[in-house]
Amino acid sequence: MKAPSRQLLLLAVLLRLSDAFYLPGLAPVSFCQKGEETESCKSNIEVFVNRLDSVESVLPYEYDAFDFCQNETEKRPSENLGQVLFGERIESSPYKFTFNKPETCKPICIKSYEQKDKGSIDKLSFLKKGILLNYQHHWIIDNMPVSWCYDVEDGQKFCNPGFPIGCFVTQDGRPKDACVINSEFNKKNTYYIFNHVDIFITYHKGANKEWEGARLVAAKLVPKSYNHADLNHRNCDGPPMEIPAEDKDKKINIVYTYSVTFTEDDKVKWASRWDYILESMPHTNIQWFSIMNSLVIVLFLSGMVAMIMLRTLHKDIARYNQIDSAEDAQEEFGWKLVHGDIFRPPRKGMLLSVFLGQGTQIFIMMFITLFLACLGFLSPANRGALMTCAVVLWVLLGTPAGYVSARMYKTFGGEKWKTNVLLTSFLCPGIVFIDFFITNLILWVEGSSAAIPFGTLVAILAMWFGISVPLTFVGAYFGFKKRPIDHPVRTNQIPRQIPEQSFFTKPLPGIVMGGILPFGCIFIQLFFILNSIWSHQMYYMFGFLFLVFIILLITCSEATILLCYFHLCAEDYHWWWRSFLTSGFTAVYFFVYAVHYFFSKLQISGAASTILYFGYTLIMVLIFFLFTGTVGFFACFWFVNKIYSVVKVD
Repeated sequence: MKAPSRQLLLLAVLLRLSDAFYLPGLAPVSFCQKGEETESCKSNIEVFVNRLDSVESVLPYEYDAFDFCQNETEKRPSENLGQVLFGERIESSPYKFTFNKPETCKPICIKSYEQKDKGSIDKLSFLKKGILLNYQHHWIIDNMPVSWCYDVEDGQKFCNPGFPIGCFVTQDGRPKDACVINSEFNKKNTYYIFNHVDIFITYHKGANKEWEGARLVAAKLVPKSYNHADLNHRNCDGPPMEIPAEDKDKKINIVYTYSVTFTEDDKVKWASRWDYILESMPHTNIQWFSIMNSLVIVLFLSGMVAMIMLRTLHKDIARYNQIDSAEDAQEEFGWKLVHGDIFRPPRKGMLLSVFLGQGTQIFIMMFITLFLACLGFLSPANRGALMTCAVVLWVLLGTPAGYVSARMYKTFGGEKWKTNVLLTSFLCPGIVFIDFFITNLILWVEGSSAAIPFGTLVAILAMWFGISVPLTFVGAYFGFKKRPIDHPVRTNQIPRQIPEQSFFTKPLPGIVMGGILPFGCIFIQLFFILNSIWSHQMYYMFGFLFLVFIILLITCSEATILLCYFHLCAEDYHWWWRSFLTSGFTAVYFFVYAVHYFFSKLQISGAASTILYFGYTLIMVLIFFLFTGTVGFFACFWFVNKIYSVVKVD
């Protein structure tokens, strides 16, 4: 009886702890009315503003870059590495209000633009450019995005975690973007600025619970445009604020105002307060279709591989092992004939071993990052956590990269261990860093908030040279101390001549075909990932992504093994590089899809934005190439070792 009671007690303690457990930096904040504040309950609600971005430009800008109302005492919360790399620049705003105290048409500031003042004209021109390119505000209240919810097709509601600066009506009277929401936005060749916001805060109370005050569970707004006369004469029911496209002599005054309303709703829990944003994104059905599509491909490949393993290979091995006389052996054909050449070291073994080391590092990094994301540690609420986790893991995983690269290079018979370890440390990371540095220069020239500050760049270099490189050297030291991997068969001194190959067993067609099936498993998931990066949509379905990641591993492995077997049957023993490139060719399809996505789904304009898009895409393609190539190589390496270890060889 004692053991069960002890287990029940332990379970009760764990449940109690789980009630009080929150992710780092994501603990709930309680709010009270003015005059009822305590240490754990505050009355002031602050609105923080993030960078402004657009689907028509890759260049994000800080809030301060546009001539909006500024906070008198600017306050910036500390940002993690992931936020800085993604170009997030969070700062305080002049929008401040008291909990449960409604406000109506409250003024913030007035911005005046004189046509004779050059600085004033430049600021207004930049504001117009932002409206024309549909730049979006991103506001944050209590670490939650302030969303703009509106009706879309089929009576559904879409909650956008951002809202536009304004909108534009073209010369032919066609309303662009958000101008369709109001029939008053109808003047030709005119900009309309959203200088007023109606903010709606929903909260639930802690009465009858163990915490005091109230917690915010939703923050929504509706952007509006009003032409106020000045700060003292405001009209939140009047005509919209127009900015003519052609500069005229008259002075333009833009008065910024807001209204705020509070609503109590005890049905929504604090832990599920993001649900209304995530549920408005209609992706789930497509995700299940994607998973089913991928599973069908995996089952098809698994069936093929199982048939080869169980039937064909079993027959081959039984037949080869029954041969006694040398005459019978000479009449045989197929993969056994190349046993004396199958483990002949490949050409450019140094480069292959370096790629394998880097690929192993990326594979472990991706696996751990996605696993932690599945557990909820890297949710959208924990800003920048995903990127921070990936970068830190990559830096700390230098040891496996050095070990795998050194061990494989030694197995290939290489002796230039210094060159090997230096290339493993600097080749692929160096290519990524040069690409990243060039894109960062463009961002810096354009004055974008996505430009990495010099201090962060130095910190990244310090992590690379101070942590990653020494760990790679440590891994390489242990890799070179180990004996080379033992092969089940000996290698002949004289290479065997390879017979003439048919079209399908030649290297290039096999490599091109090898990447199709793995890409078929991921292309739907890839659409959502590209949407989250370039269309600024929230990505939160890490469970689906982890499942697709596992399916991709299986598909890369099986496709490579299948093609490797066909080539060995055709007596072509050059499998080392081919196994890496077969699954690695998936990255080429990834790049082709990214090009298609750029031209068909994005409305990006301008040379700088185009260069940035393809610069970042090439980094992703390189990482994906190393990852898929390494998976395919080691699957094929295991397969070849396995089949030649069970065959009798004289």
